[in-house]
Amino acid sequence: MLKGVKCETAKCQIERKQKGLAPGMHGWRRGRASEYGVRLREKQKVKRYYGLFDKQFMRYFHEAERVKGNTGQMLLQLLERRLDNVIYKLNFAPSRKAARQIIAYGHIHVNGHKVDIPDYTVVIGDKITVKDNERAKKLVKAQLESNPNFTTQGWLQLDRDGLEATIVALPSREDVQIPIEEQLVVENCSR
Repeated sequence: MLKGVKCETAKCQIERKQKGLAPGMHGWRRGRASEYGVRLREKQKVKRYYGLFDKQFMRYFHEAERVKGNTGQMLLQLLERRLDNVIYKLNFAPSRKAARQIIAYGHIHVNGHKVDIPDYTVVIGDKITVKDNERAKKLVKAQLESNPNFTTQGWLQLDRDGLEATIVALPSREDVQIPIEEQLVVENCSR
């Protein structure tokens, strides 16, 4: 009874037959993505997942190219070893953006030294600790207590009581949890 006159025609917005289409009169024309488009989407997915700009991403890609081994796996390994990602994986922060903020405010120490650069790359043996002040410890403890069943990945070793962690190995491809085809990313970046 409250529907307008337009709902008596095929153009009814409430009962549209074309629910899977994009809005607008050209929504039905959306076709398949080209090969370039598919590769670009994979690259953008990785960039958004780790919160990187294109220039930063390409720096990691060129670094991964120089290392011996599979370029795609080396790229993902370098991205996993970023300090903001490690802080997120240790459950010290609820998101990568929050981890970046915690690092920028100086709440994280690596090997006893304050590190305020989120893209700092950790290596095997690095010891990550929370700054020895009440505010920083309260912030991290609250996050750890909010998710008590959280388990860390095999390449990280966490001491919940001391609020410290150690990098015991390099991350493998299985540690990257996003559904990504790194070969498509490599093909897009190396053109």
